[in-house]
Amino acid sequence: MNQIKPYTAPSCLICLFLLAGVSAPAQSEISVQPAQGGLGWLTHPYQTRYVPPIRLNNSNRLSSLIRAGNLYLSSQDVVALAIENNIDVEVQRYAPLLAEEVLKRAKAGGVLRTVGLGVAPGPQSVSLQGVTANATGVATTAGAGVGSGGGIVTQLGPTLLSLDPTFFVLANFAHTTIPQNNTFLTGTTSLIDDTRTYQSQYLQNWEFGLTAQFTYSSTHTRVNSQNFNLNPYTNGFLDLQVTQNLLQGFGSAVNGRNIRVQKNNVKVSDLQFKQQVITTVSSVLNLYWDLISFREAVLARQREVDAANQLLQNNKQQVQFGTLAEIEVTRAESQVYAAQQDLTVAQTNLAQQETVLKNAISRNGIASADLADVHIIPLDSIPAPQPAAARPIEDLVREALARRADVEQARINLQSNQINLVGIKNSLKPSLQAFAELTNNGLTGALTPLGATQLGIGPLIGGYGNLLGEIARRDYPSYSAGFSLSITLRNRAAQSDYVTSLLEIRQNELNLQKNINQVRVDVQNAVLGLQQARVRYEAAQKARVLQQQTLDADQKKETFGATTVYQVVQDQRDLASAVSSQVQAMANYSHARIALEQALGTTLEEHGITLSEALSGHVSRSSSLPDALPAEAQP
Repeated sequence: MNQIKPYTAPSCLICLFLLAGVSAPAQSEISVQPAQGGLGWLTHPYQTRYVPPIRLNNSNRLSSLIRAGNLYLSSQDVVALAIENNIDVEVQRYAPLLAEEVLKRAKAGGVLRTVGLGVAPGPQSVSLQGVTANATGVATTAGAGVGSGGGIVTQLGPTLLSLDPTFFVLANFAHTTIPQNNTFLTGTTSLIDDTRTYQSQYLQNWEFGLTAQFTYSSTHTRVNSQNFNLNPYTNGFLDLQVTQNLLQGFGSAVNGRNIRVQKNNVKVSDLQFKQQVITTVSSVLNLYWDLISFREAVLARQREVDAANQLLQNNKQQVQFGTLAEIEVTRAESQVYAAQQDLTVAQTNLAQQETVLKNAISRNGIASADLADVHIIPLDSIPAPQPAAARPIEDLVREALARRADVEQARINLQSNQINLVGIKNSLKPSLQAFAELTNNGLTGALTPLGATQLGIGPLIGGYGNLLGEIARRDYPSYSAGFSLSITLRNRAAQSDYVTSLLEIRQNELNLQKNINQVRVDVQNAVLGLQQARVRYEAAQKARVLQQQTLDADQKKETFGATTVYQVVQDQRDLASAVSSQVQAMANYSHARIALEQALGTTLEEHGITLSEALSGHVSRSSSLPDALPAEAQP
């Protein structure tokens, strides 16, 4: 029998309604817009949802901080701009939405997808002296099946059931002509059969392993034979089939494992976003404090150049007067070129640092015409190290273990692997299914066929209403029940999957312990680094003070002719180096403090950042740019 595909005019109209497009809303926030238009809840599951394009415009905060070709920044502004404009943070804002969409897929019984990207390392200064590039040192390792986004994706175990119900409708119209070799049975040499079949079916699966299928079907048949007592006639049935998995595939712990794993992955995506914010904020703060130290180095080297030029002029005058040998001019010129070389290196570091920082706090980097030629003017000075009460290491470690996002992520991923192990273990069992089927059948002919009483088919007369009555009264019931058992001999694949997964979990447990141990190392090293940075700053400060005293003393001697101008210039150069060393020591202390915040997991709290603001991409606090700029910050 040739089937006609059920693409009829009414079904095409239904498809047009279901797939009716909807205009995309003009909204640029990172979100997934629900379907709109159509026939409401009836058509929304079959319409596309709208995802706004990526945001490439910087926040208004950035333009508000630009005055007369200069970008005035405080440390708070740098943090706010990084949260609002940094592309690494923007990329991770999609992670929670991706995880929620995969969770929706898991609730429908679909397999999990690998989505998202890992945490990106933050930008680094052009000079890495004193910068801790990897403050935490912890690499989250959650074992096999880790997706690039940090969650768990594995599909071992019994096949998952689709948890979205399915409604099926069939309409089939057929005309067949079959030659006959026995005319006694059919009364004709060519049996012509016209049929119209209508069928609808509802299918539903449940997490505990039950499948139910409810089917109604009716077929109207007309033949060209006079030997049929009912012609035309309609037969139909109402059928209920239920199947329950009793061993493999039994229980919500097995069939709903992907849902619970993906709920954990949603938590992991939130932790990963937090980790990205911490990484980016720490990096841009390091960039900012290094920028200040580079500016101070430029000022110190400029004073060195000025002093060298002054020495050169003085030596030239003394050579003209005949009181100084000409070689001293050459020596002074050498000092000028050496000082200019130091100044050029310092200026280059400053310019490169500005480029790196501008790229970190804007979406389009220096490609923006408004930002390319802007010079950054920091409004803060590097805070000098202050003595602080030392907290016990054990207290700091406990705080870090409670706060660190990477450790919590490792714990959650280990839990997800243990959830998956339940399904993998279930695959060891044979497949045992119990099933039952209940069918109510019916058959009816035309309303008033002639001779129906004589033929004894009176109960089968009455048209389509009689068919429905027979089915409802269960005049012709059918029953069946049974079970099926399928046993995989040797079962080596399931055995291997279970042991492999269990061994990986043991590795995960060891890696978690390794991460916990690393937290202690990170905290202790960060504390030692902070202490060392404080001592280095105190030493650099004393060296700068002593060099200043040396310069002052030699300047007094030079006034009385007790020393040379060259010595004074050399002292000035040494003082510039001492000032640069002190500023760098202060910057190193800032890096050490930021590293300790990262090791403790307190970066967000220390800088007044909330995850809700970071996730929305808008920091509520206003800019710290004063109405009247300080004199040293004026353009």
